[in-house]
Amino acid sequence: MSLDDLPSSGPQGAAEAAPVRRVDRAPPNLQKITRAEELRLQLADEIVRGTLAPGSPLDETDLARRFNVSRTPVREALRQLAASGLVDARAHRGAVVARPSIDRLHEMFEAMAELEALCAGLAAERMAPVERHRLEAVHEELRVLSYAGNPDRFHEVNERFHNAIYAGSQNNYIAEMTVATRVRVQPFRRAQFRNLGRLAKSHAEHDRVVVAIMRGDKAGAALAMRAHIELVRGEYEIYAVSV
Repeated sequence: MSLDDLPSSGPQGAAEAAPVRRVDRAPPNLQKITRAEELRLQLADEIVRGTLAPGSPLDETDLARRFNVSRTPVREALRQLAASGLVDARAHRGAVVARPSIDRLHEMFEAMAELEALCAGLAAERMAPVERHRLEAVHEELRVLSYAGNPDRFHEVNERFHNAIYAGSQNNYIAEMTVATRVRVQPFRRAQFRNLGRLAKSHAEHDRVVVAIMRGDKAGAALAMRAHIELVRGEYEIYAVSV
């Protein structure tokens, strides 16, 4: 089972449930959404790095001119950034750069840690053999990338790694909640890959999760994943004070 295989409809006559959104794959309308995703990632980096300071206005027309695009992908990028807490979208007043408080970030990461731990524990019990092989393959790809020193590429494959575990939980509802929460904290998770030596450490943390899943160790997989996300939070905080 993969996230692409998660059913999106309920009983006959009921409204269709929202499908799980892949955070490592653009949805339909590829050209427009892909550009919006690129804008979101670039603006998120600038906000997290401090290039765009808190309170800075984010005018759609100015951004469209800067990136040589229409206002549509800019509007979508700002909407996604608002969902992550990086942008404060104010009705009839435009958008400005926001930055979640430390307490708010702790709450977000705490929820993320528990959801990911739940997915990892269920995956240890329920993952099919073919899914386990795919997880191992992505894990090996990350091992190679950990030596390449390319945080952007590592981030892309890292999304696939975590998505494989969400799908392996064999629980559509939990997978949907986890993906939704991950989208909100993604800019902060992505930033920590710029810390010196972080790629190798992240892979080592993943390794403990993978070993537990392969052994069918539910408690061990949950414990390893929870520890991983807590370390991600710590690495982001180290990054935040360095920019």
